[in-house]
Amino acid sequence: MDYLGKNIRKLGFGLMRLPMIKKEIDLEQTKEMVDLFMAKGFTYFDTAYGYINGKSEAAIKTALVDRYPRESFQLATKLPAWAVSTAAEAKEMLHTSLRRTGAGYFDYYLMHNVSESRKKVFDDFGIWDYMLELKEKRLARHIGFSYHDKADLLDRILTEHPETEFVQLQINYADWESESVQSRQCYEVALKHNKPIIVMEPVKGGVLANPADSVRKIFEEADPKASLASWAIRFAASLDKVITVLSGMSTTQQMKDNLSYMEDFRPLSLEETAVIVRAREALRAIPSIPCTSCAYCVKGCPQQIHIPVFLDALNRNMIFGDLQGAKRTYQIALMLGSTKPSACIACGNCEDVCPQQIHIIDTLKDAAALSE
Repeated sequence: MDYLGKNIRKLGFGLMRLPMIKKEIDLEQTKEMVDLFMAKGFTYFDTAYGYINGKSEAAIKTALVDRYPRESFQLATKLPAWAVSTAAEAKEMLHTSLRRTGAGYFDYYLMHNVSESRKKVFDDFGIWDYMLELKEKRLARHIGFSYHDKADLLDRILTEHPETEFVQLQINYADWESESVQSRQCYEVALKHNKPIIVMEPVKGGVLANPADSVRKIFEEADPKASLASWAIRFAASLDKVITVLSGMSTTQQMKDNLSYMEDFRPLSLEETAVIVRAREALRAIPSIPCTSCAYCVKGCPQQIHIPVFLDALNRNMIFGDLQGAKRTYQIALMLGSTKPSACIACGNCEDVCPQQIHIIDTLKDAAALSE
């Protein structure tokens, strides 16, 4: 590879889902996982200011930074400017992350989750210019942002900010043609702007490691020895311009499985790509709510219910059987300011504007029953 990240191998260690003992990170198992990862020549670690309430950054100091030469690995973290009230507080987050990790600098420093609703905060706080300052001071070797939104906005941001060196995108075979996530479209925008890509959520929060039976059957018939997670990670790693694919590993066994097929990574063959297509079609055949996250329903909601998020939670349970993931999605919506779905007064404004003609009022009752 002749672009940014050419010395980084195709598997990165995502530090959002570290092994836990009750409410604390299992540091001994984390050390074992780090050692296995480094021993096989993998060197990219990804954390964030808010992961595990800040404990992830502290854990990587103990498990990695204090135990290996600084130039032997790459460490990435993220700045969630939207979580504070002032520019000064946002800029201080970098120094907090440096203290927690003891890293001295970050190889990759990201603005965390730039989206339509959060872009204004990064703009108003002057974070784009701040990132350039950090790069000049060598506190951040490379600057970019993580992104969960539509392709047209990504195109606009990359046009406005050509100084961005890379982007971190949610890419997996389940979301590849999704109208709400727009994995493929966002990927193509990054290619258009010639930006290297770091992939997040390749296994979609773990659900593609345990998909529906119809999907499982397709993969097991194609290769009974391959883990289900391996199909998802290799799909993302096979894409052009990808620096690395982050896997949020929670156990030593997950680490060993990922290393078993990524140590000598081979891109998907044409035959294997056809298997992925069949699996995607099987997923699409599972009954689901046809929400495209256009958010027309939200604008006219007098109760300020973030309807698409709750419909996504229902789909997560319907398609993948991931009840815990659905409940996490529900809680995240509340944290981001949504009213509970049970607050619906059945005014019908949402149904009047829904392009997909979803029976939203009844669906919100299902969402309330699922998680309240």
